[in-house]
Order: sequence, then structure tokens, then C-alpha cells
Amino acid sequence: MHHHLSAMIGKYPELMACVQETALAYELLADSYRNGGKLLVCGNGGSAADSEHIVGELMKGFVSKRPVPASFRESLIRLFPADGAQLADRLQGALPAISLASHAALMTAFANDVSAETVFAQQVYGYGKEGDVLLGLSTSGNSANVVRAIQVAKSLGVRTIGLTGRDGGAMNTLCDVTIRVPHDRTPDIQERHQPIYHALCMMVEEAFFDA
Repeated sequence: MHHHLSAMIGKYPELMACVQETALAYELLADSYRNGGKLLVCGNGGSAADSEHIVGELMKGFVSKRPVPASFRESLIRLFPADGAQLADRLQGALPAISLASHAALMTAFANDVSAETVFAQQVYGYGKEGDVLLGLSTSGNSANVVRAIQVAKSLGVRTIGLTGRDGGAMNTLCDVTIRVPHDRTPDIQERHQPIYHALCMMVEEAFFDA
């Protein structure tokens, strides 16, 4: 078992039920990043906040140092002798990720003009490429706008991960991997989603950057 998963289980023993699926989700993410892909994330309410949280952990250093490659540093210094070294020092390696819940103008325009149910699906259609990954968060597994996003993702060849509650809802059979925490109440489910996505973020960070 990966040591970050072991640490997760040490704090939240009931998440042993999610270890296999979390490991599979890690493999999807690592494979995507290894091949130049990106992660799209979506959810509603607290899950929208989790979407932004996940992006924050991936797009900058989380627990590992992420210095930019020496070749990029040298390029900055060559092109901008006065500022290049300082700029390189203030940049960190990034694992490309986009929260689909963060685009208020686009989402409200699309919901008003077309359909609230497809505000995430439209973004998946615009951003998604074969080999990318979509992570959808829904405590019920039935959030219509998340389900529609997953349907579009699968049509594009985007791999899909669901993070849900015990039942899993529609996402249980729709996603390539569905991580179902063994709880039924929304706050209990959301509290267990965080250690799972923290573990995923640490695992992919460790795979691509020095610990």
C-alpha cells in the first residue's frame, strides 16, 4: 500500500473501504500527467469549494518542493538577465488542473442562456481532450450537472473519477473509478472526501517532483 494511503487509513480507519479505488484513481491521474494531460474538477456547494481546494494543491507546491527545471531557469536568465533568477525562484512546478466551478461569468451566462444542468458539461466540451481526467464530486452521486459533465467526458475519451457517498448514485456505474466513502450524511461524506483528495494530491506530487 502506498505510504500516503497508509497514513490516511491511520487517521480515518473507515476509509480502508476506499483504498483500492483511491489507488486506481491515482493511476488514472499519474498516467494522464505522464502523457501531458490535465485534470478537470467539478462539484456544487461544498464540493465546489473542494474543487478549488484540489486545484490549489496541484498547481503549486503542496508538501514537496517543486523547483522549475534547470533548463527553464537558464532560459529565463538568458532572456531576462535582470529578473530571470528571481522569477525562477518564485515559480513552482505545476500539475495542470482546472476547477470548473470557478468561472462565475461563464457559468451564470450559460445557465441563464442555455441550461444550468450543463454548465460543467459545456466546460468539459471546451477544455477536455482525450487522455485528460475529470474528477466529479457529489455526495449523492446524482448531481445532474456533474453527471452531464461525466457523460460528455466519456464521449471525448476523458477518463472519469467520482468522489461520492456510500450509495454512489448514478456516478457509481458511470465513472471509470468511483470512490464511495462509507457514510450517508452530506457533512460526514464531505469530511471524508478531504483526506482522500489530499492523499491523491500528495501521491501525484511525489510521483512528479522530489519529496
